[in-house]
Amino acid sequence: MQPDLPQATCKQTTYKESGVDLEVYAESMSRLPKLTARTFSPQVLRLDGGFAGLFQLNSNAKKYVDPVLVSCTDGVGTKLKIACAMNRHTTIGIDLVAMSVNDAICCGARPLFFLDYVAMPKDDPDLLEQLVSGISNGCIQAGCALLGGETAIMSDLYQSDEYDLAGFCVGVAEKNRVLDGKTIQPGDVLIGVASSGLHSNGYSLVRKIVFGMNGLSVETFVPELNRTVGDELLEPTRIYVKTVLKLLEKYEANEKITGIAHITGGGLEENLGRILPQALKVKIRKDSWKIPPVFGWLQKLGNVAPEEMSRVFNCGIGLVLVIRPECADEICGQIEFDTWKIGEITN
Repeated sequence: MQPDLPQATCKQTTYKESGVDLEVYAESMSRLPKLTARTFSPQVLRLDGGFAGLFQLNSNAKKYVDPVLVSCTDGVGTKLKIACAMNRHTTIGIDLVAMSVNDAICCGARPLFFLDYVAMPKDDPDLLEQLVSGISNGCIQAGCALLGGETAIMSDLYQSDEYDLAGFCVGVAEKNRVLDGKTIQPGDVLIGVASSGLHSNGYSLVRKIVFGMNGLSVETFVPELNRTVGDELLEPTRIYVKTVLKLLEKYEANEKITGIAHITGGGLEENLGRILPQALKVKIRKDSWKIPPVFGWLQKLGNVAPEEMSRVFNCGIGLVLVIRPECADEICGQIEFDTWKIGEITN
């Protein structure tokens, strides 16, 4: 039995008047299935219109003996403001996927599926389609399924030209092949794998230097970079998943590849410290790799101390593999990105 509701004392109101247009929302949702379906593997169990996404862990193609699920979540930070300033939203989703899947592979896990959360001030089918197309492309690069997501319309929380993104990845590894750093030992070599630029960290400092202190715009052309400010700052984060999985299939995890670190905020030393046994240290050779021009440009533009640069940014190294010394040269030769021996593990 329905409770008696108080009679309205004013004109009828609608959801649309409060900022949510259900017809436009329906149009937005209608554009997404093709972007998710292109990422599906045979392990995805279709449940179109359902309340959840279904993923079959064991299948005819792959069976796990003692699987461990690995979960990661992250956002993109204030790099979103660069996308908004440029009105270019098709690549920021790649960054979103990269931040989580690059973390998952540090445990030796294969990313299985990804979920996204998009928060917007109003329904905008074109904008949402651009954002999810980038997420879909990132999932294809990572070989994982875009299994579902959520779009929240919150007009009272976001300005008209703002939005926010969050991402969630679930991966899997055999328990005896989980990379936890426990087998790292003195003499292991640090192989640095090149980043594609800034990736998605340090953008609060970047924006202060570039736009606040120097008054540049995203359209400003920078001769040292041979591109505009916006093009450089919006360069997508490199996704290392397929590279790492190929190596893990060939070389024994925990025996030949003893650790992996995703170099994000905190730089090399802090992120490597997250995987090291307590008694060990890293010795990094500072001049052993080529630093992309964007980092020197920012350092000079903002008069940033070298120690601060190293602590905030990846400085050209997006991923570090900890490798037994006898395998270092061979493994470097199998990575399609630039690599350098940047140091070693010590007592």
